[in-house]
Amino acid sequence: MAYVQKFVPINRECVFCHNKVKEIDYKDGQMLGRYLSKWAKIESKRRTGSCSKHQRQLALALKRARHLAILPFTVK
Repeated sequence: MAYVQKFVPINRECVFCHNKVKEIDYKDGQMLGRYLSKWAKIESKRRTGSCSKHQRQLALALKRARHLAILPFTVK
């Protein structure tokens, strides 16, 4: 029986933990835009490399920025 490995985990350090960020600012659209896919969806924790705590803060900041029209809800 052949063994096929589907996903190789990459040990990344959380960018926010590394920079000692206390809170993620929802008004910084330039920084938040890097965590959206090309279809304006929130990237997963696996793709961003952030820890669980900061991924939750990131999702909340992205949703707030969308509500204030800093970031798009959808891409045409």
